[in-house]
Amino acid sequence: MQRMLWILFLLLLWNCSAWPQTLKQRPMSPSPASSASPLNTVPIAIDLTVPAGAALKVALTEDVRIQKRGQPIHARVLEPIYVFDKQVIPAGSEVTGKIMDIASVPKEKRALAAMNADFSPVRAVRIEFDELLLPSGQHMAIKTNVFPGSAGVLQFIPADEKKKNATEEEKEIVSRKIDELRQQVKSGWRTATDQLHSPNKFHRIERYAVGRLPYHPQYLDIGTTFDAELLKPLDFGSEAVNPSTVSFIGLQPPSGSLVHAVLLTSLSSATNKRGDPVAAEITRPLVVGGRLLLPEGSRLKGSILEVHRARRLNRNGQLRIVFHKITPPDGMEQSVEASLEGVAVSKGDHLKLDSEGGAQVTTPKTRYLTTGIAIVLATSSASPDHDRVDRDGGGPDAGSGTANGLSGFGFLGGLISYAAHSRAVSTGFGFYGAGLSTYTRFIARGRDVVYPKDMSMIIGLSSNRRGAKPIASAQTATQAKLQLQNAVR
Repeated sequence: MQRMLWILFLLLLWNCSAWPQTLKQRPMSPSPASSASPLNTVPIAIDLTVPAGAALKVALTEDVRIQKRGQPIHARVLEPIYVFDKQVIPAGSEVTGKIMDIASVPKEKRALAAMNADFSPVRAVRIEFDELLLPSGQHMAIKTNVFPGSAGVLQFIPADEKKKNATEEEKEIVSRKIDELRQQVKSGWRTATDQLHSPNKFHRIERYAVGRLPYHPQYLDIGTTFDAELLKPLDFGSEAVNPSTVSFIGLQPPSGSLVHAVLLTSLSSATNKRGDPVAAEITRPLVVGGRLLLPEGSRLKGSILEVHRARRLNRNGQLRIVFHKITPPDGMEQSVEASLEGVAVSKGDHLKLDSEGGAQVTTPKTRYLTTGIAIVLATSSASPDHDRVDRDGGGPDAGSGTANGLSGFGFLGGLISYAAHSRAVSTGFGFYGAGLSTYTRFIARGRDVVYPKDMSMIIGLSSNRRGAKPIASAQTATQAKLQLQNAVR
């Protein structure tokens, strides 16, 4: 009996060892694509908030005569405001505010103005905008800091045409694309400024004549622009974004892309040095072929490549900046080659961009004509012919005497010369005007290139040839989307 039990035990042990084993398949580690699949189905909530520090580019819709504090001001938004990839403040939105303060004129500035027969020099005006009216009819309270240095009627200055090499077909195609996009930018800028009703010729002549009087009122002309920097954020709710919308963020922008941006810090050829850092922020999303490559808020980093200060003998300053890094919001930094394709500056700045985006202040050619006329008037009044006029007619020619007075001391000088009817008086005014014109236009220090903070720019992008391939693999793209999702929540 004991032997039988041992036999049964051995048979049972053999059956257990020979029994086929059933193995469970080990789950495969998720691939980058499969790990990204949940993101492709779960929308990302993005807060549509315009942050504090963002600047509204606004322009006055009517002439404003500066009279007192509290005087109402009405303006219109020139450039749209985006958050990520959505436009929240369209161009044409209206803002209202008031004059907060009218500064007094320093003695030095008043004395210099008096030398040119201007006894009511321009006073600095502090403005504040406190309400935003959207085209939809929605009113929003805003609090702004308006920079007086940005005031001026703006114009869009494009870079010179690039020299094309017929043997380099790719460069020619890129250049043609840039030219086409630049024309679209100029057309959009004209459309924005055309919303303002420009004064007619008679009105401009009348305003110029009034401005030449010794005492004259101060105006802010229609179209004068200001950068109204928000002191508090503006909340426009939130928006659910499909993750596929952000799946292409982090890819290299194609050569020939143009982006709208604003300068984050002011630059000047008088104070900055070569190698100083330059930073800008993209204000409109870059969408190529329906793919969002660079959302609003992407940062551009660069440096000053070349700078020359203004010098004596009316030699103007020069400034050249380049951008070589770009970073999407919470994304990965990548290398680019970027240059200025256009800037929006005041008309009186006389700025010119070369084919590589370098800026230089140009001197109007009329300086030769105006100075020449002043010299001719001065020398003619001192010629012997005027002595004969004195003997024959009792005084110099009234017309030339008045012209000398106007040349030397403006409207007041012309009036004095006409009333005095004296060769000595008209000659004195004539030589004073000729000397002042010669000094200011040919001997004095030239003008520096100044880029104000929040200056609007058009920047052309081209791929860095050593890193022209996409910088993000499927895995890093997934990580970037996760970072973006965490950032916007």
